[in-house]
Amino acid sequence: MGRVRRAFACRVMGFACALSLSATAGASVYPLPTDGSPVVGTDEAVAAVYQDTLPDLAHKYSLGYYEIIRANPGVDTWLPGAGKRIVLPGRRILPTGPREGLVVNLPEHRLYYYPKPRNAHEQRVVITYPISVGKMDWRTPLGETRVIAKIRDPAWYPPESIRKEHAANGDPLPKVVPAGPDNPLGAFALRLAAGNGEYMIHGTNNPTAVGMSVTHGCIRMYPEDVAALFPLVPVGTRVWLVTEPVKVAWVNGELLLEAHPPVDEEGQSVEPDLELLSRLLDQALGASVAAIHWDLARKTLQAADGIPTVVGLAASLDMPAESAAPAAPAADASAPARLATGPDAGSSEAAVKR
Repeated sequence: MGRVRRAFACRVMGFACALSLSATAGASVYPLPTDGSPVVGTDEAVAAVYQDTLPDLAHKYSLGYYEIIRANPGVDTWLPGAGKRIVLPGRRILPTGPREGLVVNLPEHRLYYYPKPRNAHEQRVVITYPISVGKMDWRTPLGETRVIAKIRDPAWYPPESIRKEHAANGDPLPKVVPAGPDNPLGAFALRLAAGNGEYMIHGTNNPTAVGMSVTHGCIRMYPEDVAALFPLVPVGTRVWLVTEPVKVAWVNGELLLEAHPPVDEEGQSVEPDLELLSRLLDQALGASVAAIHWDLARKTLQAADGIPTVVGLAASLDMPAESAAPAAPAADASAPARLATGPDAGSSEAAVKR
């Protein structure tokens, strides 16, 4: 199920039309599957024009900086070239946990908002935005918290530690940065209870950096995204800050794997944690049986491109593992996402898992 466009949102979501239009102006809005499936959205593709850059396209299509780069390996970031096919990753496995309030998955650099339906008949949706999170020495805290204040045109009072850092880099900061174009908080902020109120979800005066680990622990959004989210989120909304670099889903006989780099090693290659993957597969499968292509699973973990990939198919215990395992996907420039769906009788990496 793809992204809900603005006109469709007015009709399906049941919100006031003006509210729906503002909420979806930059976001991706997905109806929640009624069967409880954690998979939403579809991948899309566009042809670049001469003046496009990948960061420009990321901003236009509600994606983060590294999100679009990882989905388009080998494409020049600043000059993709006219007519170049650009993948827009939009299929997502929702983070585990409650389908309410705000859920921020740090490795994914993405925020999910689950608005409360106004009545039992209203279609439930999830609204999602790309974000920036804390860099290595200034990590965003984990756990459950809540929104304790909403601030328009916030002034910034940089902590002494940040002022010392800037002074050491030859860029001294005043004690107070007033609202305006030089304020890194942007025009809207949601203050969280975490850290005695030191952490916020806010805008930015540097949109290109959305999707990176560059903040001092706060969560940054595109200016138009935080402007859309701000009126929707009441004070008291629960917020979950989670770290799920690997997400797994079992849907319609297909085992999907979505992998992101750990946030403390932004952009760096890491060794696949197959033990973690095995535990997640057990949780996703439950009593079901699947033939898993472990070589493809390992490659998906290494690529960490955030695109859900089929790494296993439904099987039975009396079926040879080799005949049930999914094949590694062939290079196909017309396919917007990697998909392993065919049998691979020759694979020595297949295994049946229950």
